[in-house]
Amino acid sequence: MNKFATITVIGRDKTGVVARITSFLFEQKANIEALEEQVTRGQFSMTLQVSWPDGQLDRARVETGLDELARSLDMEIKVRFTEPRRRQRMAVMVTKEPHCLQKIIEAVKARSLSKAEAALVVSNRRDLEPLARRAGLSFSFVPWDDRARAEENVLRLLEEYEIDFVVLARFMKILSPNFVWRYKNKIINIHPSLLPSFPGPQAYRQAYERGVKIIGVSAHFVTMHLDEGPIIAQDCFRVRPEMTLKEIVAAGQKLEATTLLRAIKLYLEKRLDVYWGIVKEV
Repeated sequence: MNKFATITVIGRDKTGVVARITSFLFEQKANIEALEEQVTRGQFSMTLQVSWPDGQLDRARVETGLDELARSLDMEIKVRFTEPRRRQRMAVMVTKEPHCLQKIIEAVKARSLSKAEAALVVSNRRDLEPLARRAGLSFSFVPWDDRARAEENVLRLLEEYEIDFVVLARFMKILSPNFVWRYKNKIINIHPSLLPSFPGPQAYRQAYERGVKIIGVSAHFVTMHLDEGPIIAQDCFRVRPEMTLKEIVAAGQKLEATTLLRAIKLYLEKRLDVYWGIVKEV
């Protein structure tokens, strides 16, 4: 059976990075199955999916060689060896609203997320720790007073738990480009509006004050630009004339949970392709 690995490269852009890494992998008898690279504001990011025929992988030599390349290029290079058919390990990041986490927990219990393993819940508050613990999920509290330090701690946890993708289930903190680039098109967020309308944290209030007649939610991949990532799934409801803001929020939260879950399932079924910032189902 073939052996598989995911390699990520991050650092300041410079000439020859792609050539040096792909040449090294060729020397190590690796087959490059997918490669995606991007340069934004001088920052370089690349993710490679590679495989080796049975018996051809020298794991120690690959790890040592990539470490040497990282030092030579002054870049961060990480490799993770994976099994092709194993369940995707999911981290859920939350703050204090329980509805999305609860929906995910129910789906895990019902085995409707059979291709995913809920490996970790991370939060900047302890409000939802009892909910996660009752469901048998690992919970980590990470204070967010210093964003750089907090993100460093979360990234360490994601590596420790071998996380494949991240779900922001009403996580009310903005992630930096430094964090997002390490999980490009692998961080799914739910936003309480029909993007691109009403970005930001007060979307329901903004829609209510503008007299919008249809309000919705959007599940999208997270990018460096706030609430502008490729949209995976959306849903909406009609606003009755007598509805209060509180009733609108309650209706919206039900849609948030179901739409986020639908986006997770689409992601796990490998039916999503991001092309020039647009998600297409394949």
